[in-house]
Amino acid sequence: MNILAALRQAEAKLKKQADKVRKQLDALRAAMKILGREVASSGKRIGKKKRKMSAAARARIGRATKERWARFRAAKAKGKK
Repeated sequence: MNILAALRQAEAKLKKQADKVRKQLDALRAAMKILGREVASSGKRIGKKKRKMSAAARARIGRATKERWARFRAAKAKGKK
């Protein structure tokens, strides 16, 4: 058998195996993403990035929440009279 032909045959066989493994890896990554896993084995994040809120934004939201509850309690007390 010709050595070059044998090498081409081995190359074709390995390409076929690589494609099969690549498809399995894609399916595995999709399953991990669906299950909510945040980090893949390569260290890259999967899915949405976690958002960080500034202290000023948290304070603004806290003040707005307190004001809403104050209005709610005032309306409730007004209705009892």
